[in-house]
Amino acid sequence: MSSTTPLLEVRGATKRYPGVLALRDVNLSLQPSEVLAVIGENGAGKSTLMKVLAGIQGLDAGEILLDGKPIRIRSVQASLDLGIALIHQELNLCENLDVAANIFLGREPLRHGLIHEARAAEASRKFLQMVGLDISPRTPLHQLTIGRRQLVEIAKALSINARVLIMDEPTSSLTQHETENLFEVVDRLRERGVSLVYISHRLGEVKRLADRVMVLRDGENAGEISKQDITHDKMVGLMVGRDISRFYDRHPHPAGDVALAVEQLRTHAHPRRRLSFQVRAGEIVGIAGLVGAGRTELLETLFGVERPLGGTIKVRGEATRFRAPREAIAAGVALAPEDRKQHGLILESSVEENIGMAGWFRHRLAGGFFNRRRQAADAQAMIEKLNIKTPHARQMALYLSGGNQQKVVLGKWLALAPRVLLLDEPTRGIDVGAKEEIYHLMDQLAAEGVAILFASSEMEEVLGVSDRVLVMHQGRIAGELARSQLTEEAVMQLATGAETTTVSNL
Repeated sequence: MSSTTPLLEVRGATKRYPGVLALRDVNLSLQPSEVLAVIGENGAGKSTLMKVLAGIQGLDAGEILLDGKPIRIRSVQASLDLGIALIHQELNLCENLDVAANIFLGREPLRHGLIHEARAAEASRKFLQMVGLDISPRTPLHQLTIGRRQLVEIAKALSINARVLIMDEPTSSLTQHETENLFEVVDRLRERGVSLVYISHRLGEVKRLADRVMVLRDGENAGEISKQDITHDKMVGLMVGRDISRFYDRHPHPAGDVALAVEQLRTHAHPRRRLSFQVRAGEIVGIAGLVGAGRTELLETLFGVERPLGGTIKVRGEATRFRAPREAIAAGVALAPEDRKQHGLILESSVEENIGMAGWFRHRLAGGFFNRRRQAADAQAMIEKLNIKTPHARQMALYLSGGNQQKVVLGKWLALAPRVLLLDEPTRGIDVGAKEEIYHLMDQLAAEGVAILFASSEMEEVLGVSDRVLVMHQGRIAGELARSQLTEEAVMQLATGAETTTVSNL
């Protein structure tokens, strides 16, 4: 094989689903020891292309070559036998087994017809060392953090002598430390001769890791960027086909009356900490902090998912303690949760049913009947207002892109016209174009007088969208930053517990 022959090549890949052309004449090439980033908006064809390479889906047209020779990938096992391994965003591991058993699941070494656990554990050590995971192979998987489980998944792929490793949004659930550790593993794998296809919506990661960027848009090749030319603006421009120079186009609005006041609030996550702050009508207030700081627990307590241990919550001046989310909804408070698939949607239900879910009590008629006409009208209004891309309101939420699923979650609450909107990671796992739409929606809602309190792990998002930022550290509010004070350094100083004179401590 010459040095210019790609290790893996896709030519003219075309894939159709009923009513959808997912891939149209797509080409991909991957060189030995290369990290190729594949980026694009939700629905651009990334997942379909990776499923083809992993043997989950077949092509309707086109060909795949390995070492310059045409191959047929008819199943997942055939892909693995060829040395191609896909690490899904939702890890494919068994929590009830130990690390070694997960690494060799389905390929266990045997002795006298029984699994040879000692041999599996010993063989696992080599692959754990390759990913920098210094743990016993006998460690139960459920004892590991998500970041360490991710490394076990990579070790599992290396145990089958994977030459091509496909990583789908690998850092979506990782802490900053775990993310940096994963980057080091990627660098080591590249040095060992493994080629990687890296899929991520986090463009900063792409710039850090990629030797080359391949961009898909609407199921077609939109362009490539070589390492020396990788910039945020170039990637965004190819992904969406337009210039997003006004990506964070915030228009600060005059703050109105206090819509949400929290005084000495104590949550179950950090019962010794007391939280006090206010959010005014027309404000967008961000909550920053490292994983474990207590951001999600704060929002869930404000919405009645968890009952507070103490303190006061006031909504438009009226003190209350929500014992359940329905009481928060009745008071004009709404929460779009972090995990939209688990807690924000019923995936097997239609767009219309999901949007109407929170307002079910509004659609009831005398005698317990349900006003489906009213529900349908609300759903259609939200589809139009939020530009939800769906063939019709009866489409199952399962088949929408991540960005459109998030819009359905938001539409469910906006149909109720809330006065206080709580958002937990509002753009996690969605593409840059959908992010822009959600940012504009947040700005529009603030202009209408809605008070918005949102938690985010994306620093650019916190800095770009917020009027003010509350920074949490180990369950307390370490400080508050006005928009004029917002810098990454100032946020991280507070988030890590460092002392600083540039903020007003609460």
